[in-house]
Amino acid sequence: MNSSLEKFLHFIGVVPGYISHHERIISTVGGFFGIFGIIIVSVYAVGEQGAAMIVASMGASAVLLFAVPHGALAQPWNLFCGHLVSAVVGVTCARYIPDTYVAAAASVGLAIGAMHYLRCIHPPGGATALTAVLGGPSVIALGYGYVLMPVLINVLVILVIAFTFNAFFKWRRYPPALAPCYTSKQTADDIHPPIQHADLVYALSQLDTIVAVSEEDLLNIYALATGDKNEGKDKN
Repeated sequence: MNSSLEKFLHFIGVVPGYISHHERIISTVGGFFGIFGIIIVSVYAVGEQGAAMIVASMGASAVLLFAVPHGALAQPWNLFCGHLVSAVVGVTCARYIPDTYVAAAASVGLAIGAMHYLRCIHPPGGATALTAVLGGPSVIALGYGYVLMPVLINVLVILVIAFTFNAFFKWRRYPPALAPCYTSKQTADDIHPPIQHADLVYALSQLDTIVAVSEEDLLNIYALATGDKNEGKDKN
């Protein structure tokens, strides 16, 4: 590939394809079951209108839980707390800020702040907060009931499905604490071997899952952890 094109693709965030077709298909099927499960439970819980009670942000959560199950932002605490806190913030803004545009903007901004402080950053939470303000009369009429149905129900269903579905594949069990732990076989005299970019690329390809950290950050983390401070990126 042309060097200039490679640099451009790297600049805009297009990364090499480390993921196998097998893994991509698994993620696709998982996303289907995640959303379909929410639809079934919602219809069973509140009748035919239940299908309309799905929070659109669950689509974004499905991407994280089934395409990046080991990602930091996809973990149970982030999913659960991120959505519920954002829902509370959104309903509060809808109730007490008369200007709809200001309420919409405030709901997302305050939800981000709340998730930061609670250490539960979950990007779809912003959409959950926004839906509470811009979801229309039927959503507004729910008031704080919106937090329980549909948000809480949706979260619990997709969480159970993510746990169950990913359990069939030992390399992507959810949460990742349930996945096998791979330990190094290095000797005491070879604890901190040098790492090359090509070696890192190969290692990522063997993981066969998306790692939500850039190659550069991984190299910097390795350098700092092994005391190779000259190799780590200077943050000052």
